[in-house]
Amino acid sequence: RRLKVPPSLNLFRSTLDKQTKAELFKLLAKYKPETDKERTERLTKDAAAKKADAKATASKKRAMVKFGIQQVTRMIEEKRAKLVVIAHDVDPIEIVVWLPALCKAQGIPYCIVKGKAALGRLVGMKTTTCLCL
Repeated sequence: RRLKVPPSLNLFRSTLDKQTKAELFKLLAKYKPETDKERTERLTKDAAAKKADAKATASKKRAMVKFGIQQVTRMIEEKRAKLVVIAHDVDPIEIVVWLPALCKAQGIPYCIVKGKAALGRLVGMKTTTCLCL
């Protein structure tokens, strides 16, 4: 006898196709989080500018991808997320199974992609469950 898969779990079987995924990752690569080295460079430059001119303002932080279940959830609840990307192979799946429902409730677009390792490479980690713009 065949077991029926709950609809919320069945969502994770339909992921983005390769071409769309490639375009998405190209877009997300533009919003990569800054490395520690880039951050210290930016802060050093701001400090030097402030030392030279007391009225100088700090450079604006550029828009970056936010990642991790806790941070992404906060962004969705505050409606600051523009797009949510969820990995399909999270274990245990209960960690992210409710995210699509939350995104729908808040009216935020989401997509499911294959491979948490691919998302991890994007943000400089080994793996990550989800990320958002």
